[in-house]
Amino acid sequence: MNKFFLIAAFFISFSVSAQDETIKKLKVESQKTIKKDVSDTTNKLWKTGGFFSLNLAQGSLNNWAAGGDKFSLSLNTIFSAYAFYKKDRHSWDNTLDINFGYLKTSTLGSRKNDDRFDLLSKYGYALTDKWNLSGLFNFRTQMANGYTYSDNSKTFSSAFLSPAYVLLGVGFDFKPTKNFSLFLSPLTARWIVVKNDSLSAKGLYGVVPGKKSKSEFGAFVSAEYLKEFNKTVSYKARLDLFSNYKHNPGKIDVYMTNLWSVKLSKVLSATWNLDLIYDDDVRLFGSDGKSPAWQIKSLIGAGLLVKFGK
Repeated sequence: MNKFFLIAAFFISFSVSAQDETIKKLKVESQKTIKKDVSDTTNKLWKTGGFFSLNLAQGSLNNWAAGGDKFSLSLNTIFSAYAFYKKDRHSWDNTLDINFGYLKTSTLGSRKNDDRFDLLSKYGYALTDKWNLSGLFNFRTQMANGYTYSDNSKTFSSAFLSPAYVLLGVGFDFKPTKNFSLFLSPLTARWIVVKNDSLSAKGLYGVVPGKKSKSEFGAFVSAEYLKEFNKTVSYKARLDLFSNYKHNPGKIDVYMTNLWSVKLSKVLSATWNLDLIYDDDVRLFGSDGKSPAWQIKSLIGAGLLVKFGK
């Protein structure tokens, strides 16, 4: 009988001790702070990011038999940022691209070789997994005075808000993958602004001489592609097509940008920027200086690259 009581007392003591330990553990666990995994973006409404690129090159020659400029300096900067919002059926995509390039040589003097300010904003309401009912806003201009050069002369040809393009469109946005989107708008209004008095007096960029703006109405298509192939190589492209219902609808305006970047190290990269533009209203070219033509800009550089966001 005594053995029975001893055994019973042992089990009761063990049980109480175990319960005490369990209670202590529960108390400790309840006091712990639960931290969200940084990789968990389930409830993240905004996705933001972009990069800044700075390419600088300088050269000098003295008694150099092969020839060349005694001094040359080139500076090119690219700032590209995005902010994408997504909640339920609503989405709002925003991109901003600012490019500026400067070139100085002992024979050519100072001139810019790149200048662009481009803001694109697109709202979408999802109809299906791939199709959105969307509205698009685009504002595009430049920041500094521009000139066209021939022989030893230069002609003033552009300035801030001269020209500027403001576009509003309503249509459908097709997104088959996360890297590609295609916006189709049969109802698009576009305004061409030439704020500078001397440029508007010449009737450049399609405005009536002396007028500061011109309105157009037509169809608009915009395709965007953004892809990071790996941690080293990335590509960003955009193609805009516009047809003016009110005048020569068969002459389609083309605006295309391409940017390849190759990461060489943590902060160094090589970039290639290729832009193509055709606008029948931009008549600054040809032997007479009054003809439309394809505008092509190609810039290759290596330098600093800083990425931000995710």
